[in-house]
Amino acid sequence: MSIICYEMIQMPRATSTDPLETAELLAFTRIVEARSLSRAAQQLKIPRATLGRRLARLEARLGTRLVRRTTRTLAITDAGEVLFHRARAALEAVAEAEASVREGEASVRGELRISAPPITVPELAEVLLGFAREHPEVRCHYDFSTRHVDLQRDGYDVAIRATGAELEPGLVARTIARGRMVAVASPAYLAAHGVPRSAKDLHAHRCLMGFARGEHAQTAWPRPGGGVVRLEGAFFANDLRVLAHGAVTGMGIALLPEVVVRELVSRGELVPVLPDLIGGDMRIAIVYAERELMPPQLRAFIDWVAARLPPVVTRPLACPVDAPGVGRTRTRPRPPRSATTETTTARPKAKAPRAATRS
Repeated sequence: MSIICYEMIQMPRATSTDPLETAELLAFTRIVEARSLSRAAQQLKIPRATLGRRLARLEARLGTRLVRRTTRTLAITDAGEVLFHRARAALEAVAEAEASVREGEASVRGELRISAPPITVPELAEVLLGFAREHPEVRCHYDFSTRHVDLQRDGYDVAIRATGAELEPGLVARTIARGRMVAVASPAYLAAHGVPRSAKDLHAHRCLMGFARGEHAQTAWPRPGGGVVRLEGAFFANDLRVLAHGAVTGMGIALLPEVVVRELVSRGELVPVLPDLIGGDMRIAIVYAERELMPPQLRAFIDWVAARLPPVVTRPLACPVDAPGVGRTRTRPRPPRSATTETTTARPKAKAPRAATRS
């Protein structure tokens, strides 16, 4: 990027009134994001020494240390923290300005940093890989993790989330599909430990629990009509594949997305447990920062995923005809819910009105 960013970024103890150069700001932000000079240099495809000189020029221009470097660690200073957030915003403005000029071009190019949950079925991977094949000039950086990332702080452009949680300020969530969570167990487990007939019966069973937002161990499972069932849990994991495998091998009952267990149920390796009493809706959303100008590569990715992900997620669960009875299990496929597309922006909570009291 050869243009100069002429927006002044106010920093303490600045020794020059010259505008900061885009190359220096880009070098600094990449170093902070990569937490390594070597990795940042590889990403920018420049020698490490060149990157170091750009950082040194920036620190000399501002008259303050931005990062502390040792042989093993790299830490950002307080002044560097202030500059990082403002510099990234300035660089995004430059990129958006360039993108607005190139909107008429046929090809989509640029860079995308994408956060997504771990891939559990090949169809989901194909959706994401298909975008990369369709747009070879877009450099896609996928981070598959259960971690609930902060898009603005951690430098991500977009996240795919199975969400019901509140959004951080300044983010937009576009719902692209709706699925369901279903409790499942292996026929062998149910034959050995009995079939639960009510939600209370789950307290006598081994429940395989996941993590809320990928961070905190679950302590309850939802009910379809609202409310939850509190459970102690016998096993905890933040990986859906591990929970599904544990259920298949007879470790207990797990609550999982239908898209994860669909094939296992169709083959008879798992059967639904109390589908009318345990489980709930799951909303799949694309989350991104609210902005006036959206880079073309981000818009292309959102539209691509929104058009191709819903059929993968919303296909109904179908049990084999000879599946063992498990309480109030449906043996016919559940009709799929329509995948509505909506956009919601995080807003401050409104206070609930006080209830009127009779005198």
